[in-house]
Amino acid sequence: MVSDATDPVLERRARIARAVNAAQRIGYLALGIAIGAFIAAFATGFPSWLVTLTIGALAAAILILPVPIVFGYGIKAAEREERGGGSFH
Repeated sequence: MVSDATDPVLERRARIARAVNAAQRIGYLALGIAIGAFIAAFATGFPSWLVTLTIGALAAAILILPVPIVFGYGIKAAEREERGGGSFH
Protein backbone atom coordinates (compact mmCIF):
# COMPACT_ATOMS: atom_id res chain seq x y z
CA MET A 1 0.00 0.00 0.00
CA VAL A 2 1.21 3.50 -0.79
CA SER A 3 1.59 5.82 2.18
CA ASP A 4 -0.56 8.93 2.31
CA ALA A 5 2.52 11.18 2.25
CA THR A 6 3.63 9.96 -1.19
CA ASP A 7 0.25 9.22 -2.78
CA PRO A 8 0.11 11.49 -5.86
CA VAL A 9 -3.69 11.54 -5.84
CA LEU A 10 -3.80 12.79 -2.26
CA GLU A 11 -1.06 15.32 -2.97
CA ARG A 12 -2.95 16.64 -5.98
CA ARG A 13 -6.21 16.76 -4.02
CA ALA A 14 -4.47 18.71 -1.25
CA ARG A 15 -3.05 21.17 -3.80
CA ILE A 16 -6.51 21.64 -5.33
CA ALA A 17 -8.03 22.06 -1.87
CA ARG A 18 -5.56 24.84 -1.04
CA ALA A 19 -6.39 26.63 -4.31
CA VAL A 20 -10.13 26.17 -3.67
CA ASN A 21 -9.81 27.62 -0.16
CA ALA A 22 -7.87 30.62 -1.45
CA ALA A 23 -10.37 31.26 -4.24
CA GLN A 24 -13.30 30.97 -1.83
CA ARG A 25 -11.69 33.46 0.53
CA ILE A 26 -11.11 35.91 -2.32
CA GLY A 27 -14.66 35.43 -3.63
CA TYR A 28 -16.28 35.85 -0.24
CA LEU A 29 -14.06 38.87 0.45
CA ALA A 30 -15.31 40.42 -2.79
CA LEU A 31 -18.88 39.68 -1.72
CA GLY A 32 -18.24 41.26 1.68
CA ILE A 33 -16.78 44.34 0.01
CA ALA A 34 -19.84 44.57 -2.24
CA ILE A 35 -22.18 44.37 0.76
CA GLY A 36 -20.16 46.93 2.73
CA ALA A 37 -19.93 49.29 -0.24
CA PHE A 38 -23.68 49.02 -0.82
CA ILE A 39 -24.45 49.82 2.82
CA ALA A 40 -22.05 52.78 2.70
CA ALA A 41 -23.56 53.94 -0.60
CA PHE A 42 -27.07 53.67 0.81
CA ALA A 43 -26.08 55.71 3.86
CA THR A 44 -24.39 58.46 1.82
CA GLY A 45 -26.80 58.98 -1.06
CA PHE A 46 -25.20 56.59 -3.57
CA PRO A 47 -22.06 58.40 -4.71
CA SER A 48 -20.95 57.04 -8.07
CA TRP A 49 -17.63 55.64 -6.83
CA LEU A 50 -19.38 53.52 -4.19
CA VAL A 51 -21.90 52.27 -6.73
CA THR A 52 -19.04 51.35 -9.06
CA LEU A 53 -17.22 49.59 -6.21
CA THR A 54 -20.39 47.69 -5.31
CA ILE A 55 -20.98 46.52 -8.87
CA GLY A 56 -17.33 45.63 -9.45
CA ALA A 57 -17.01 43.65 -6.23
CA LEU A 58 -20.31 41.87 -6.86
CA ALA A 59 -19.23 40.99 -10.39
CA ALA A 60 -15.93 39.65 -9.07
CA ALA A 61 -17.74 37.49 -6.51
CA ILE A 62 -20.12 36.16 -9.17
CA LEU A 63 -17.22 35.26 -11.45
CA ILE A 64 -14.96 33.78 -8.78
CA LEU A 65 -17.20 31.86 -6.37
CA PRO A 66 -19.04 29.20 -8.41
CA VAL A 67 -15.98 27.19 -9.45
CA PRO A 68 -14.37 26.82 -5.99
CA ILE A 69 -17.73 26.02 -4.42
CA VAL A 70 -18.27 23.14 -6.87
CA PHE A 71 -14.69 21.92 -6.52
CA GLY A 72 -15.01 22.10 -2.74
CA TYR A 73 -18.04 19.81 -2.81
CA GLY A 74 -16.14 17.45 -5.10
CA ILE A 75 -13.16 17.28 -2.77
CA LYS A 76 -15.41 16.62 0.24
CA ALA A 77 -17.25 13.87 -1.68
CA ALA A 78 -13.96 12.22 -2.69
CA GLU A 79 -12.73 12.28 0.89
CA ARG A 80 -16.03 10.86 2.12
CA GLU A 81 -15.84 8.11 -0.53
CA GLU A 82 -12.30 7.21 0.56
CA ARG A 83 -13.43 6.86 4.16
CA GLY A 84 -16.11 4.43 2.95
CA GLY A 85 -18.97 6.83 3.49
CA GLY A 86 -20.13 6.62 -0.11
CA SER A 87 -22.38 9.22 -1.66
CA PHE A 88 -25.20 11.10 0.03
CA HIS A 89 -27.55 8.79 1.94
